[in-house]
Amino acid sequence: MCGIVGYVGDKESAPILVSGLKKLEYRGYDSAGVAVVGGNQLNVVRATGKLRNLENRVVQDLPKGTTGIGHTRWATHGRPSDENAHPHTYKNVAVVHNGIIENHLALKAELRARGHVFSSETDSEVFAHLISAEVERGVDLPDAVRTAIKQVKGTYGLVVVCSNDPGRIVCTKDASPMVLGLGQGQNFIASDVPALLEHTRDFVYMEEGDLAVVTAAKVDIFNREGKLVNRPTRRIDWTPMMAEKGGYKHFMHKEIHEQPRAIADTLRGRMLLTEGDVHFETWNLTQEQVQTFTKVTILACGTSWHSGVAGKHMIESLARLPVEVELASEFRYRDPIVEKSHLVIAISQSGETADTLAAFKEAKRLGAHTMAICNVIGSAMTREANLHVLTNAGPEIGVASTKAFTTQLVTLYLLAVKLGRMRGTLSVEGAQEHLTHLTQVPKMIEDVLKCEPQVKRVAREFMNAQDFLFLGRGPMHPVALEGALKLKEISYIHAEGYAGGEMKHGPIALIDEKMPVVVIAPKQPHIAYEKIIGNIEEVRARGGKVIAILDEDDNQADTLADHVIRIPAACALLAPVVATIPLQLLAYHVAEMRGNDVDQPRNLAKSVTVE
Repeated sequence: MCGIVGYVGDKESAPILVSGLKKLEYRGYDSAGVAVVGGNQLNVVRATGKLRNLENRVVQDLPKGTTGIGHTRWATHGRPSDENAHPHTYKNVAVVHNGIIENHLALKAELRARGHVFSSETDSEVFAHLISAEVERGVDLPDAVRTAIKQVKGTYGLVVVCSNDPGRIVCTKDASPMVLGLGQGQNFIASDVPALLEHTRDFVYMEEGDLAVVTAAKVDIFNREGKLVNRPTRRIDWTPMMAEKGGYKHFMHKEIHEQPRAIADTLRGRMLLTEGDVHFETWNLTQEQVQTFTKVTILACGTSWHSGVAGKHMIESLARLPVEVELASEFRYRDPIVEKSHLVIAISQSGETADTLAAFKEAKRLGAHTMAICNVIGSAMTREANLHVLTNAGPEIGVASTKAFTTQLVTLYLLAVKLGRMRGTLSVEGAQEHLTHLTQVPKMIEDVLKCEPQVKRVAREFMNAQDFLFLGRGPMHPVALEGALKLKEISYIHAEGYAGGEMKHGPIALIDEKMPVVVIAPKQPHIAYEKIIGNIEEVRARGGKVIAILDEDDNQADTLADHVIRIPAACALLAPVVATIPLQLLAYHVAEMRGNDVDQPRNLAKSVTVE
């Protein structure tokens, strides 16, 4: 989510840093800053809001120096403010950091006991203190960084400068992207390629655990064991727009493929496997409060409403709380029953959806405890809520939501575990089992994405269809709804999603040899597998074309379908996350083959801020 840029060479670094950060604006941010080393001094400039605020400050009083680092921050720990913006400094050390330090509270307490004074609310500032303490003991900067990361539990893309060492930058990464840009008499660091394309096309992608020492003359990379290693240099020929898309033709395609990473970011730091519990950064509900809740109401629109329907299954199953899922656009226009014992959850990618926000405010006015599940820190919905939980999907540029949907599902699953533990309906062992299932989801999605060539073949066969029907039972019903919505949004093909048991109550009349029917049928007891097989047979009996989404080890249904797309077998409540991926790919490739504007479909907006 956050952007990093570093430069060491013979030019003034501040303008290069600001220019690089501008190329990363698409990632989303709420503050920005630079730290420049010049004359054995650190010069730091930071500003909240848009990059132009930082640029204005830099222009007014240019920090002099040919070594520097810059950062755009999207708040996770601490509100957006100048103090919480990166770079963070302590004495002679400045750092920028992407990721989360899970044990930052313990480290801060230990450092305070040693006389350290913190100037921000962030976890990232801990790195500046840990590294500075080592440098003051006479430790060389790369070794000081190695010592610091050994004390940290969490993830990092970390870049460090020191005023005592003005011609050198040290950077390291673990589960956070980092690239090195190679130049003549100058070298660069960034969290993503677009930041550097105006300066170089030669890049080295750092690997997990790598630590690089970067000077104007050379780049040395060391692996986790401290051994000097060679990483391949890659020539990037992307245009800046292609680079922002990571080489993908459309943002939507890129975002589909980002889902393993996005889900890992959503889970990171929140799963307490040893304790069998979930940690949310802003959680403020006591056990007594949770135990007084008599009902959960979920308010949402569109794709977020579909995630809410899936969340209903999760919360009712694990926390044994009744859940109603309301279309936010309808909620205010009747006389809803809302009581103080109700927990009302608003779900929105942007946090600015007008209908959802209005319904949310009404529920709050009526006395409910309110929670927002959102992807944008500081949005209207997060400010309105008593409690908010971020999905951490990162910026989603494509209008048709993909990674926002799956990260909402994962967040709701975490919430269900949390509520189950607090209500006593889920044991430690039970929670550990569910959280273990969650850890497997990113890898499952990576495996599902390998089916893309097969999905493309299906898309090519049915790209000219006039209608589609999507069927699913139990937790797969919202997946069917979402699959149909994605196809409608970007291909402009009429599509409907139905619960499998409802097919004979109307939609079966539409089925003929021209009607492709997508059946989501993982082999799970809660999904009434035998019943969904009956749906497939009913479609076949009427000449319909069956596209079946099946578990990889299912040999029963594959003979009944015209096309089979295999997915890894997941537990019933998490199967929707995995089963959604091929439907996103299907919608994408059908739309792309029809020549549609995939990222900006007609008549739609990314954030629906009017009712």
